[in-house]
Amino acid sequence: MITVSRLALVTALVAGTAVAQEAPKLVLPRPSPSATFKQTVGLTDVSVAYSSPAVRGRKIWGEVVPFDELWRAGANECTKVTFGTAASIGGKPVAAGSYCLFLLPARTGWTFILNKDTSLWGTGGYKPDNDVLRVPATATTVPPRERLAYGILDFNDDGGTLALEWDTLRVGVKFEVATRATVLAEIRALRTDDWRPYASAARYLMESKMEPTLAMDLVDRSIQLKEEWNNLWIKAQLLAAAGKPREAAAAAQRVQELGKQSQNFYVADDVAKALAEWSRK
Repeated sequence: MITVSRLALVTALVAGTAVAQEAPKLVLPRPSPSATFKQTVGLTDVSVAYSSPAVRGRKIWGEVVPFDELWRAGANECTKVTFGTAASIGGKPVAAGSYCLFLLPARTGWTFILNKDTSLWGTGGYKPDNDVLRVPATATTVPPRERLAYGILDFNDDGGTLALEWDTLRVGVKFEVATRATVLAEIRALRTDDWRPYASAARYLMESKMEPTLAMDLVDRSIQLKEEWNNLWIKAQLLAAAGKPREAAAAAQRVQELGKQSQNFYVADDVAKALAEWSRK
């Protein structure tokens, strides 16, 4: 038989165990917090998943990050770079997919490395045989940055510079993506009864200064399906670029006529300015 005192003791022990089990875990900030950078370049999503260490008054280059030793280009887990489509880095092809990024720092030159083993923690277990790319990287001086960060600089539809910044250095490599070739193939295969895709394709080619003959053919198809101020304005600009100001002015006059009937003729000032200029030639 359980006595009252023994029952009280058991109850206290059970209650104490429950309190211990329910005690909250202590969660503290990581010294090098996780970060993700993502940018769409043309049609390609480029992302970098990394951990971001801080300078904290230390000498980074040559000490925290020794020269002539492989570096994880971040902290903690492998810094992972992902390309949504095939790309080219330093003139060398890279298939779509994810890779571990490493850097080899040196006083006289840096090396950018992509490795196909994305399970690595830092440089432990790194095998050169799994490298898919090794190219020179460019290191330049920048204003001090306390925490390491990645970004893509000076990019357009066809590529940019993938760069790391930390302390007073920026380390980057140029990359290219096959946006133009992909878009051109899709444009050439375009078949539709809607005037808008043809107009959009013509505008893209015009603004990219590519395939002017194809651009004119596309905008003419668009106009044949439905004459709008939008597609006529593209044609007017193409005519002007082809050195045909009189034809461009005539098209611009028609653009104005149709535009006045529209509630969203947002290029009215541009058309008027261009028409005045083309009419003088």
